[in-house]
Amino acid sequence: CSKSSDVSKEVIEGETASVVSAGKHSVSLEVGASLIKFIRGKEGTTQMKLEEEMGVKIILPSSRNKDHISIEGGSVDCVTKASKRIATIIDEVVRSPSLDYSHFVSLPLAIHPELVDKLVNFQNSILGIHSIASDKQDDQANRATTSVAVDLKANSETNQVNVGIKSIPIVSYPPKAKSKSSTLLDLGIEKSIFIKPSTFHLTVVMLKLWNKDRVNAACDVLKSIFPSVMDALDNKPVFIRLKGLDCMRGPLDKTRVLYAPVEEIGDEGRLLRACQVITDAFVKAGLVLEKDAKQSLKLHVTVMNARHRKRRKNNKKKMETFDAREIHKQFGNKDWGEYLIQEAHLSQRFVFDQNGYYRCCGSIPFPGEQRA
Repeated sequence: CSKSSDVSKEVIEGETASVVSAGKHSVSLEVGASLIKFIRGKEGTTQMKLEEEMGVKIILPSSRNKDHISIEGGSVDCVTKASKRIATIIDEVVRSPSLDYSHFVSLPLAIHPELVDKLVNFQNSILGIHSIASDKQDDQANRATTSVAVDLKANSETNQVNVGIKSIPIVSYPPKAKSKSSTLLDLGIEKSIFIKPSTFHLTVVMLKLWNKDRVNAACDVLKSIFPSVMDALDNKPVFIRLKGLDCMRGPLDKTRVLYAPVEEIGDEGRLLRACQVITDAFVKAGLVLEKDAKQSLKLHVTVMNARHRKRRKNNKKKMETFDAREIHKQFGNKDWGEYLIQEAHLSQRFVFDQNGYYRCCGSIPFPGEQRA
């Protein structure tokens, strides 16, 4: 890059660029802590390539909690081009599955203790409880026992003892029955794929908020639409009924997501209208990916998700599905109850509050009067 005339300050892509020393310039960019690794690249390859092509030095934060990077170069033009290239990288990453969703708008259901209890019982009934002691007792009970009759006779002439065995019956040990836990594993069912009851919720819209500015913007959007949401609900409380279980696309023996369908009590469509108001506002603010904005909302409550499966040490690849046929046979028509939707949250994924629910970054209340 060619050197430019000394400039004390320049505005580059909304950021302030300042002179480090004579003929050198720098810019600080807030990219978000979750995106730093994509700018660095595998073993630093992306960073080195950018530095070589752009003629700049890219300084990444040493702490995972910091989300600013610095670009230093011999001219404003150098750092401008480098910042634009980084913006392109970020845009591509955000649109790809490489960057997971960080936040979402949720309607919490874990606030209802009776529903949490039903979910706990549901999980326990499927997983079962088998202690080591009970396994040992079962093992001992399965083994057949027998006695052998032995006659001992002394021969006075030879001073030897003759052993006479009357009968030795053949003892067979039945094969030990497969434990319930091993049977479940064969079906792809394990504890990790169950949704934690303390996080039970309805999802309105998924979001990728990779820096503080976008999180703050999302909070502002949610607060600003409170009057519109209340209008969509006709300023009346909204109740839902959860009944049955179904799988999200595909056959039951190759289930990826098992969920409880949602019905609005009264079937007035007020809840869906309110959810649409929320989604439209976030789309208008540019906080929703284009592909997500085009999807129609299907209110459901996930109870099992194969994507949450923890990888076992001896398995290189995780099972992507599970067999839900028996679960559906037993719980396919289960009535989970009726519940009041009390509020909408801007929830942060992978981070939890003291009550076990997703960290709340912002919220708005729904009408809370009880039904007559």
